Amino acid sequence: MKIYRVIRWAVLASSMLSFFLLLKKPTPIARPLDRAALATNMQSYESKMQELQQARALGQSQTEVRLSAEEVSAAITQAGAVPTVETRVEPASPPPGPADLQPKVNDYQLSFQGDVARGQFSTEIEGKQVYVTLAGHLGAKDGYVTFDPTEFKVGDLSIPVSMVNPTLQKRLQEQRDQLQLPDFIGDLRVENGQLVIQEK
Repeated sequence: MKIYRVIRWAVLASSMLSFFLLLKKPTPIARPLDRAALATNMQSYESKMQELQQARALGQSQTEVRLSAEEVSAAITQAGAVPTVETRVEPASPPPGPADLQPKVNDYQLSFQGDVARGQFSTEIEGKQVYVTLAGHLGAKDGYVTFDPTEFKVGDLSIPVSMVNPTLQKRLQEQRDQLQLPDFIGDLRVENGQLVIQEK
């Protein structure tokens, strides 16, 4: 009888700890960029991309440029590429179910470490601010960006990648047209803390 009481308290304690970790704000993976830094990094990004286009126009192949996480973050911010889908419900429609709702992404951050790209964002679920951290390897295949996840965290709670990868890959497939690379880019990867883009 006493053993069941101990097990019950242990399960309750572990559930409370998991809930706390889910809602805990993790350590930021990058410093936010101010307007001046955004403008500088955006200018640097555009200059490097023009360099690739010019190499293609001159008939050069395999030209590479290296981009920092700050340059890529500035380009993402400028392009408004961070998904911020808000669901509109028509008055005559039934209320949307959980699968119909698209979360709004806030506080997007990006960093590159070694050969891993890491992104972090917050979203609101059931009125609670939840932070998601996703890391993995970027690549290119058949003219599209690929992503092979190595880490997934909600708050400070690590979730096994095998549990989320099928859903993530399905979601990437649904947004495939947004992952199409410009025709002058042949490959991309993260290497030594930088995004390496190679011209065809």
